[in-house]
Amino acid sequence: MLQIFVDADACPVKAEVYRVASRYQLKVTLVANSWMRIPHDRLVALEVVGAGSDVADDWIVDHVQACDIVVTSDILLADRCLKKSARVIGSNGKLFTENNIGSAVATRDLLAELRGAGEMTGGPPPLQKRDRSRFLHQLDEVIQTIRREHLL
Repeated sequence: MLQIFVDADACPVKAEVYRVASRYQLKVTLVANSWMRIPHDRLVALEVVGAGSDVADDWIVDHVQACDIVVTSDILLADRCLKKSARVIGSNGKLFTENNIGSAVATRDLLAELRGAGEMTGGPPPLQKRDRSRFLHQLDEVIQTIRREHLL
């Protein structure tokens, strides 16, 4: 069964994931380093993992299967999930694919170097309404594509 995994600690689109998953009756697993409130729904689960920078990422990679969907803004996690044939969507609605993950990783590394050198400060811009709309559209489109491909 198709499942959605959410890298949940800093995910700003959890409500959108719940809404779309409910419409399709898909299981959602939020993976986080600490407890958080989730909807009282049999299809929504919270997996609290230990503290550590990659513990949640490792849990997701260990449990994700081909054609599952992962929601994350972590480019390195996206890369690892794509290697397991999962579909990956950033919280801004960007779809990560085999064709664009290499440049995304390179850009991430370059920006990390610039931040380390003091050339750049701050993080990504706050999520805008259009980003949420793009995310909703992309999630719906990915689910429809998987269902068509696998007749789910």
